[in-house]
Amino acid sequence: MSLFALMSVSASGMAAQRARAEVLVENMANADTTRTPEGGPYRRKEVVFNSAPTTSAFSSMFQNALGPQVQGVEVSQVIEDNREPEKRYLPGHPDADASGYVAFPRGNPAEDMVDLMGASRQYQANVSAMTAIKDMIHRSIDLMK
Repeated sequence: MSLFALMSVSASGMAAQRARAEVLVENMANADTTRTPEGGPYRRKEVVFNSAPTTSAFSSMFQNALGPQVQGVEVSQVIEDNREPEKRYLPGHPDADASGYVAFPRGNPAEDMVDLMGASRQYQANVSAMTAIKDMIHRSIDLMK
């Protein structure tokens, strides 16, 4: 396996964790959004990952030399929470129904924050892997001098 292929794997992991972090931040930002353009409260979203072949301009040109196709990760879909919204009794709220209840998004900002910390750490792990690969490439070049 080529060191460049390993860099592609880490790059795909970084892209996937970035997408996950964006969705988690969106969930936290809309934790109290009771009205959306689609109508009703905000629906919490989750990212689903899938393994996928890594591709880069360099590896596609030299695929025969690199050997078998390397698997990375990609975002296969972003799913919305279909559970019923949480109802809170707030009769003075502009989005209250006839009974005085307001539909709020069903989610847990503390859980989203923990997931965001995990995404950040996994992103950093991929950065560390790329740094180690880069150091190996530099050492290999130094050995050839």
